[in-house]
Amino acid sequence: MKQAISISIGSGIRDKAVEIELLGEKVLLKRIGTDGDMAAAARLYQEMDGKVDAFGVGGADLGLMVDSHWYPLHSIQPLVRSVQITPVVDGTGLKVSLERQVAAVIETQLAGKIQSRKVLVVAGTDRWGMSSSFLEAGYECIFGDFMFSLGLPVALHSARQVKILARLLLPILGRLPFEWLYPIGEKQDHRTPKWESYFQWASIIAGDCHYIRRFMPDRLDGKVIVTNTTTPADLELFKSAGVSYLITTTPVLDGRSFGTNVMEAGLVAAMGWKKPVNYAAPGEYLREIDRLVCELQFTPQVQEL
Repeated sequence: MKQAISISIGSGIRDKAVEIELLGEKVLLKRIGTDGDMAAAARLYQEMDGKVDAFGVGGADLGLMVDSHWYPLHSIQPLVRSVQITPVVDGTGLKVSLERQVAAVIETQLAGKIQSRKVLVVAGTDRWGMSSSFLEAGYECIFGDFMFSLGLPVALHSARQVKILARLLLPILGRLPFEWLYPIGEKQDHRTPKWESYFQWASIIAGDCHYIRRFMPDRLDGKVIVTNTTTPADLELFKSAGVSYLITTTPVLDGRSFGTNVMEAGLVAAMGWKKPVNYAAPGEYLREIDRLVCELQFTPQVQEL
């Protein structure tokens, strides 16, 4: 059996393992959380290197891809610095391929069921494929990169503004400690509602589940949430808030949707990819992931809550 292991600096409460079949191969998908302990995560990568078929970087990103430009997050690089054999991915391949289908899925499966064509994307730089999908379909978008990552009351309204943010600030922000930008460990389980007016303005709230869950107001009646890495507890939270539909960009397996890093690692393991994955110069890698998404007919899944 192939093994795709996500080592996450997120909470261990969200750990899960499931066996699936991909490309004719049995693959174990497994998440191991280290509760924010980056040293422990680095040790696990080192200890398991060469013993598993693919690693996923969980609870963090190696970098952000915006409009085909790669911006590394330097504080995350030490996690995988010791890995010499096993390919390492962070979900970027699926974020720029599978997540581009989101708007088309909404148009076909939820036609006439959304309140308006207004979308709050909690971080456009983190989900460029998803952001592009909505923009190209003519949705009005607000991007909350400044609000949710930096706590600043600045909303972005266009792809141009997101790209300018990426070009000017990501080379600087990418050198900050990751926990300054994103909740890790037990902080992922704390809710601190904020920016309610933006949540209420939108009919669709899209992007990273930790940001959505942490900052969402108590009521989101009739809204659609587009995200992944959802657990049964997340579904209950969204349902209790009045959310009408949940769209997960990765498949729901045994009651939960895994992160893009886990699913991408599963594809890497199943296809027997052995070369290092370098998102800054991906070569044929991203084309191969896109081809497999089409071959396997992966598509975002809609759940009515």
